Amino acid sequence: MSLHPKHADPDHDIHDLIRRRWSPRAFDATREVSRADLLRLFEAARWAPSSMNEQPWRFLVTERTGTPEAFAAIHGALTGRNPAWAGSAPVLALVAVRKTFESLEAANRSAWYDAGQAVALMVVQATSMDLSVRQMEGFDRERLQAALAIPDPYEPAVVMAIGYAGDPEQLEYEKHRAGETKPRVRKALGEIVFEGAWGTPLL
Repeated sequence: MSLHPKHADPDHDIHDLIRRRWSPRAFDATREVSRADLLRLFEAARWAPSSMNEQPWRFLVTERTGTPEAFAAIHGALTGRNPAWAGSAPVLALVAVRKTFESLEAANRSAWYDAGQAVALMVVQATSMDLSVRQMEGFDRERLQAALAIPDPYEPAVVMAIGYAGDPEQLEYEKHRAGETKPRVRKALGEIVFEGAWGTPLL
């Protein structure tokens, strides 16, 4: 087991960046993310694969100190307990997905899958830079679409908090504090990967 409680303890050898990736709620409110580092993150996302090379993802980046009104718009649209911790992150970014192909104006059924690949590459890049990303689906999509003037055919997909992991003790809720040190778990490989027939584990 890794010395860091949130680093994965995999059953099979994997890349160390994947092992180290995790999603904190506690962010260091005193550390900004440089413009150069932000550009590196989204450059990684830019090179993700996508159906017909459509790249159906768009990112709208807001910074707590650089673009406070837009940052407040995203923070204000968060729901549940997300507002309690997300405001300490220096960056909140919206991921939007284009629902139709630009070249065909037909529905792009791969758009969400492709956007997920772009975000995954961005998150791996962030891990390599000791940055952390937590993704949230808990937000008011209609409110955010209006507040940030997201045009059709784009649809808000997820909000990401980006920054440097901070002190869990700063979190308001005990459940959140405990979650920062609770070991990560995943389903066994045999439960999610089958061979030859559905339900037959790949061993």
